[in-house]
Amino acid sequence: MLPQRMSLVTLGVADVGRSRSFYEGLGFRAANFDSEGVAFFDMNGVILGIFGREDLAEDANVQIEGGSFSRISVAINLDSESAVDAAMAFAASKGGQVTQPARKVFWGGYAGYFADPDGYLWEIAYNPFWPLDAEGRPEIPPPRSA
Repeated sequence: MLPQRMSLVTLGVADVGRSRSFYEGLGFRAANFDSEGVAFFDMNGVILGIFGREDLAEDANVQIEGGSFSRISVAINLDSESAVDAAMAFAASKGGQVTQPARKVFWGGYAGYFADPDGYLWEIAYNPFWPLDAEGRPEIPPPRSA
């Protein structure tokens, strides 16, 4: 069974810098994370991720053209690689279409993707840099100082 929670909602955007500036202009404070290609905002228990549209499609192993890529993914973070493998297998057994089998990823974690019957992407991930709290929510670095 998958835990009934969301850890992350990731938007695939045209320009990460522009989108980051927009959300910071709304008063959202970016987590202290050193990368120009992605930004994270703590939304009181769920994390908003901003990631390049093409990079998100590549990470999920889906085609950006053709109408099936929604430019959004939802993630559930788990506490180990083996938990990710079990969750991916469970999702597949219930009809989830695995688009990217779980594997070690470029940022140092372990993750895979599956799509629901309408093509919405779910990432199942273990991030060793974001410990989970007692309720299973990721604890990301605090916002940057203003």
